[in-house]
Order: sequence, then structure tokens, then C-alpha cells
Amino acid sequence: MTHRPEHPTAPGHRPRRALPRRRAAALVAAAALLLTAPGCATDPGTRPASGKGGTLVIGSTGKLPNTDTLLGGAGFEGKRLVSFQLYEGLTRYDLSRTDAAPEITGALATSWKVAPDRRTWTFQLRKGVTFHDGTPFDAQAVVFNLDRYLDKKSPHHTDALGAAAQEYAGSIASWRARGTHRVELVTKKPNGHFPDDLAHVLIASPSAVRSAGTTGLTRRPVGTGPFSFASQRPGEEIQLTPYRRHWRGAPRLERLIVKALPDAAARTAALRSGSVNWIEYPHPDDLAALKADGARILTNHYDHLWYWILDTESGPWKDPRVRRAANYAINREAIAEKLLHGTADPAYQAAPRSTLAYDKAGDRYGYDPAKARRLLAEAGRKDGFRASVTVPTAGSGNLLPVPIAEALQRDLAAVGIEVEIRTTDWSTLIAAEARGEVARGSDAIAQSTTLFQSEALLPLFIGSDSTFWTGGYGNARVDALLASAAASPDRAVRQRAYREALTQVTRDAPWLFVVNDRNPRALAPSVRGLVQPQSWFLDLTTVHVTA
Repeated sequence: MTHRPEHPTAPGHRPRRALPRRRAAALVAAAALLLTAPGCATDPGTRPASGKGGTLVIGSTGKLPNTDTLLGGAGFEGKRLVSFQLYEGLTRYDLSRTDAAPEITGALATSWKVAPDRRTWTFQLRKGVTFHDGTPFDAQAVVFNLDRYLDKKSPHHTDALGAAAQEYAGSIASWRARGTHRVELVTKKPNGHFPDDLAHVLIASPSAVRSAGTTGLTRRPVGTGPFSFASQRPGEEIQLTPYRRHWRGAPRLERLIVKALPDAAARTAALRSGSVNWIEYPHPDDLAALKADGARILTNHYDHLWYWILDTESGPWKDPRVRRAANYAINREAIAEKLLHGTADPAYQAAPRSTLAYDKAGDRYGYDPAKARRLLAEAGRKDGFRASVTVPTAGSGNLLPVPIAEALQRDLAAVGIEVEIRTTDWSTLIAAEARGEVARGSDAIAQSTTLFQSEALLPLFIGSDSTFWTGGYGNARVDALLASAAASPDRAVRQRAYREALTQVTRDAPWLFVVNDRNPRALAPSVRGLVQPQSWFLDLTTVHVTA
């Protein structure tokens, strides 16, 4: 399979071999998946010249990420607002459309092809690209970064980087330069979504890493992204400026500032006061007032699921009839429309809307308390039972986690399931989850996730051998379908397999399926030019702020 034309290969170097997979630690990043993706077309109006488009100040919902390439730690929101602005991979998401999920296109690579063995990939690299510090980008820069991530013998490798790299680069068996502007990457087994994975394998300046040391990028990141680093208060605020030599042209903004504002009321107050001119996930109760104040509220479908993971290995949740009963017991429509004011859609199945696996015919769990009671009686739970759930108080893509959990608590109590809500912070919850544990010892956890924005994550969430806490769920048929899909570069083949796999997951009900977010964001009237795609991610190069 070829993506755009390729040229004859040049002689290269000895292949590098990857480290063994360290999946448990990698799952910290997987669990931290933040979600965001409303939709609106590009705003009309004349754009200012590059770098003259004012200052954009964004209030984010959580702590900002570690700025060293893959370390992140703030989920997809941190990647969306910071990491993807500073760095690029060989590929990227085309975020220019609002009417379909984004396709993968070239970034630091212009074309690629896979050999008949379906494991050997050759990437033609983009010429004329430089890092923010002036270092030329070439094949050796790619090799240097993969050494740093995957070769334990590299002087720039750390265990944390190696663990984080397993999420998206863990399938790479060897890598080598094939001339100045071509690299060959060989995967351990056929990986049809490999180009998608590489959008997340970010490339840093080798010169910056060598001069600043192993942890230097945490203090001063240097990539090839559309924005370059200016200053930061780690975790709290970062300031970026447009990179005027970016290969797609300089962004319109004069400055980009991202502030951590985890409290929804504080974000709304900041937008009203003018201290920020954009906020991620405004509280749904504030939407009408913000609109009246002149703010624009943008939403769109994207790959998001808010759900509970249930303990399928022990206790009441071990019985699939009990899990299905719980799914029939909850009023998703009331949560989506009344609590979240239409900023989410009811989730009647495992596959999120706006994903290749979603088929409306697969919607299964409507609101039917009578059916829930019948299933509980069949399972010998006529009198109900007690359970517990650990809920994050905020965090990436988690919407209004405690109020949603309280609404579910009331619905489940109506059929005899008494649930104790135990709260914790998001980072504690996902760190425990990555260790195969549940924070606060509950028999369920509440969280949000993506499934298909990054297909590499699917086995971590629904695969039998995941070391992530999945409630112990496993189904050999699901495993086989995931393996079949992953091996094929044909998207239609993967779609059929994924639909069948997610249909099985829906039937097994290892989760309480609740809502699919439409993730609203609120923008001051002066913020123009945003295209809001069906994605967690955003292209901020088109945005500008009017006077």
C-alpha cells in the first residue's frame, strides 16, 4: 500500500532494535485521554497577516502537560493545546473539516508506502524543515528521537520516555535512515493504523536534547510545530509564539497563552472578565448566560464516551445480566438534555458516535427500569445490592463527573442498586488504573475515553491481556477481531471488524454506557477563524483575535 508516490530508496544504516514493551506504565497516558471536539466552520472575515492576529488566551480544564514530547500527562487536552502546537510527528490529522472525522495526512513526512510483508514502511521526509532552534530536520533526527524513546542504550533515554513511547511507538521493531530524507520503520507485526500512530510520536530537536540534557525539554521544549516556546509556569501557564519558518506558513496569532483553570466557575468568570478569550468546556448551566453576553458556543460530535468500567471478575457485576440491567436502568436522555443541556448525546452502545465503528442499528440500551428489574430478578438480585464507584472530580473530557454520577446513583437506586460514590482527583484515578488498580478500592470507576481517535488504544481498553484496569473484561472473539483489524491497512476491512467487536462489547456490557460528549467551548466574539473538527484536536494556525 502506498500513500502518495515514493522514490527509489537510498543506502542506509544498521537497523535499531526496540526495547521490550512496558505496557502498564504506558497506560497512564492512555487513561488520561482528554476529550474535546465541537464543530463550526471557519469564521468569515479577512485574516490578518501571519503573526499579527492578536493574543489568544485559553482557559483549559486541567493541569498543563509536561512539555517533553511524549511525557505529557494531561491527556488529549494537553496534547491538543500544547504538545501538538510545539511538536509534530511524521503524520498529522487533517483538521480542516467539520463534517467528517479527520483523515491522516503528511506532516514531517510527505509520503509513505508499506512493503508486501505489511511490516516494512518507508517514509519520504519533508525537505527544508528546521526546528525552532535552527537545527535542520532530516532522517537522522527521526533516528535520534526513536533511539531516545526505544533504545535503552541511548544516553538520552529514560524509563519514563520508554514507557510513554509504548502507547504509539511500541509496535516498532527497528528503524534506520535510508539517506538524508528517507527512513525505514519495521513493525513487529502488521499494523494497518501505523500512520495514525505516528501522529503521536513527536520529534524534538536533537541539538536541544544534547545541549539541555535528558530532561531539558521539560524546561524549554524545541520542536518543529507551528508555535515555539516563550515561557511557562509548569503545569499552570505556558506562552507560545508563532514559528515564522513553519513549513505550512506562520500561524495568524501574535501569541498563544494557555492557562490551567480546572474549576468551571473560574473559567466562566475569566471569560467574562476578559482575562481569557476562550474556555474549554464551559459549565452547561452557564451556556445561556454566556451566549447572552455575546460568547459563541461551538460544539461537534467526536470520538468520546463517558462511562463506568465495572468489575466483571467478582461481586454482582460479574453476572452479565446484572450489568445489562444497570444499563437499562439509567436515563441517559435526561442526563444529556437536562443535566448537560444538550451538549452530549445518549450513549446506547459501546461505539461512540462519529467513529468508524458506530452503527445506529447497534443502539441497544434504552431507558427501561421494568426490564432492569426483570434482569436483576433472573440473576437472583431481586432485592438489589450495594456497590461503589470511584469518580474523578474533574479532568480531561470528564464533563460534570460528580453530578453525572449522582444522577446515575438515583436511577440505579430506583431498581435496587445502591451505589456509594467515592471521589478522587483525575491524576490519582488514572495512575491507579495504569497499575491495574482502582483508586479508593471501588468496584467500578467513572471516566471518559476515546476509542478510535487512536486505534492503537483499543486493545488497552477492551483487550483480554491489558494490564490497565479494565474490570477484568475479556472476550476471545473481541481479541481476534481487534487483531484482524489492526493487521489490515484497508480502512473498510478495519471498520467491519471494529463494528463486530464493539457489537460484542455492547452485548457483554462490561461498562455502563452513559453519554457521548459534544464538548462545547466558549469563545469571545473577538476570536475568529476556528475550524472545529470532529476530533479531540484543533488546528490553531487559522485562529486570530480581532481588536
